Amino acid sequence: MLQAPNPRHYSAEHEVFRASVRRFFETEVAPHANAWDEAGEFPRALYRKAAEAGLLQLGFPEAYGGVPCDALHRLILFETRAWGGSGGVASGLFSHTIGAPPIASAGSEALKARVLPGILAGEKIAALAITEAAGGSDVAQLSTRARREGDVYIVNGAKMFITSGMRADHFTVAVRTGGPGAAGVSLLLIDGDTPGLSRQPLQKMGWWASDTAEIGFSDCRVPAANLIGQEGQGFAVIMRNFNHERLALAAAACGYAQVCLHDAVAWARERKTFGQALSERQVIRHKLVDMATRIEATRALLDDLALRLDAGQSPFAQIAMAKNVATQTFQFCADQAVQILGGMGFMRGTRVERLYREVKVMMIGGGAEEVMKDLIAKRLGL
Repeated sequence: MLQAPNPRHYSAEHEVFRASVRRFFETEVAPHANAWDEAGEFPRALYRKAAEAGLLQLGFPEAYGGVPCDALHRLILFETRAWGGSGGVASGLFSHTIGAPPIASAGSEALKARVLPGILAGEKIAALAITEAAGGSDVAQLSTRARREGDVYIVNGAKMFITSGMRADHFTVAVRTGGPGAAGVSLLLIDGDTPGLSRQPLQKMGWWASDTAEIGFSDCRVPAANLIGQEGQGFAVIMRNFNHERLALAAAACGYAQVCLHDAVAWARERKTFGQALSERQVIRHKLVDMATRIEATRALLDDLALRLDAGQSPFAQIAMAKNVATQTFQFCADQAVQILGGMGFMRGTRVERLYREVKVMMIGGGAEEVMKDLIAKRLGL
């Protein structure tokens, strides 16, 4: 199997944290992953359990219940949660990692004090609402509008494909407060019980355990105090948030690829055909080697990015590269794992079958692969 993470990068403290994350997901998620997938949801109590295990607070300010950490800790968290075997559970359980950072980085002190402690304690659920039916990655063209009237904003429009959309208590919503383009975009915190806010569940190819919804806003009256940052400055906050999301997606994809390799190796050693274990056949061993090679290369890229971030660099193009490379690695490994498991890999309830269905959304969410390539080209001056 794969070698342990590079000891030059990861300390004993990092490895203790890795073990605790894996233990949580193997104990609290893996035994229930199939049932929760079929049910289309997981228990809300899992948020509090994750908070008690110290998993929800990572990277948020201590003043509101958070725990400071380095980029390697973040990689460990998002990579190791893959051992739960369900991207749907992981995406729903950690939807606050894309919904709450804009509040923590740009919200007023009053706003942070009101919402962050409950989210980090697992008592409240946060979601990010940016994507619209007419456009996903092209954030500058969003059409949901917020009109200022005195001390409130009147919000009208709709958001699509919102993770935790059916159960979220707080939505970080991208709205248009000004003219066309990026300069007219702002961010508002809209509470889930706001009159005029509606939710419509969506059915998906994968991530079944993560509730995903279309969110409607019909004359929603939102306090002006819920503005996150300055009016017209939301686009820059969103772009910074996307970079964190893309790195998290890359780390998660690497983790799921490792799970696919693990399950493929276990099956190849156990399964016998014509008197031999599959693992004794060169064609199967080569498939496993190709999987392991891609995972090692992906992990090396991610480790390098974490070190750059902790050194104060802003490797935007390389984060986009990592997102593409990691999700391609996951896609390759999921495909190979299903092929090695054969008919069993096609059966619902098998972990690699579930991951095979889930990989595609990771190549689209957080910025589609094609958009990432355009971003990389611009950053490299190509």
